[in-house]
Amino acid sequence: MPDLPTELTLLGFDFGEQRIGVAIANTISRSARPLSVIRGKSRAQHLAQIAPLIDTWQPQRLVVGLPLLTDGGEQLQTQQARRFARQLHGRFGLPVDMVNEWGSTREAKLHVGAFEDDDDVAAAIILQRWLDEPPHNIK
Repeated sequence: MPDLPTELTLLGFDFGEQRIGVAIANTISRSARPLSVIRGKSRAQHLAQIAPLIDTWQPQRLVVGLPLLTDGGEQLQTQQARRFARQLHGRFGLPVDMVNEWGSTREAKLHVGAFEDDDDVAAAIILQRWLDEPPHNIK
């Protein structure tokens, strides 16, 4: 991976068909935090709600959680997350990295409780993994 600029703003996503968790981080603080949960019934609705976040925060890079099986294998959600990442790149023209999200939802539930929205917390966990664990992407 090429050298990254000293300071990057990043948005991270925990993709789901109904809800998408969003988190923010920068490479100076090296700390991710939950930002919002996007709700919608279609990919177009999701992307329309992401656009103002991109405009407001002006990230230089996006990170999407990649739901792999415990053995590293793929599942239907893996392909859906890859498609979402390609759509983000196509719509916003920003580089998109993918990070193995295995266990992020379970970890998020420990932070917020079983009955609260945890998608933004899961997105922060995914984004924190990008900051903490190079290599930064999974192809």
